[in-house]
Amino acid sequence: MVYISEEESAALVTHELAFEAARQALVASASRQSWVFPAVLGRTHEATNTFSIKSGSSDDLTGVKIGSFWSSNPARGLPRHNSTIVLLDQHTGRLGAVVEAGKVNAYRTAAADAVAADLLARKQAKVLATFGAGNQAGFEVMALARVRPIETVLVVARPSSRRDALVDQIGERGLDARAAVPEDAVRAADIVVTATPSREPLFDAAWVGPGTHIVSMGSDAPGKRELPSELFPRHVCFVICFPSPSRSASSNTCATRSTPAGLR
Repeated sequence: MVYISEEESAALVTHELAFEAARQALVASASRQSWVFPAVLGRTHEATNTFSIKSGSSDDLTGVKIGSFWSSNPARGLPRHNSTIVLLDQHTGRLGAVVEAGKVNAYRTAAADAVAADLLARKQAKVLATFGAGNQAGFEVMALARVRPIETVLVVARPSSRRDALVDQIGERGLDARAAVPEDAVRAADIVVTATPSREPLFDAAWVGPGTHIVSMGSDAPGKRELPSELFPRHVCFVICFPSPSRSASSNTCATRSTPAGLR
């Protein structure tokens, strides 16, 4: 049995590696040789501690990913988010590998969004607006900056040391980063990323310009809602989701490219 610790997997992963792996996984999920099963969401006796179980199988791999969010972990010097991947031996069904993959999962999520942007976003997209300044936001910015010539990043988040740290982090990567209010950010953006736990729309649909690419990655559970309902009937939306034919499937990554109906 193979065991890879969090430190080992974090040292191995790159945006390039994650992008190609996510691309291959999305292609595989559209084939008849793979299956992705509905996610299971749960919580512990502490209501703020939640976890999810996601599973899939292909001709080559069978595995389960256990994602967790432990709200009090920062007080212990640990990240809130964690992820553990369990792979089964294809021939015996016994344990084949265990991979601690908290950082890998952050790269993976961002990579899936980058694959969608690479297919759908305008080739010359230069302005990126990101809602949220949590753990995932920085990974999203750098993954998208690999596939499009991003020059400016507008960070929409409540004033905090975490928001300021994210702006500084992005600036250190050579991008022009600054805090912005929602309307200014959306109106200026070629790509909009929402990476929040919001349960209500983050912006007005009227602010979205022609050809804007939108990645809503925080809306991954019942009750979560980041995008305005008016966005969908007024815009043409291409949704990236590749369920296996005639199989149950689920995905927590949705990307849209929006064009107002009058400008198609």
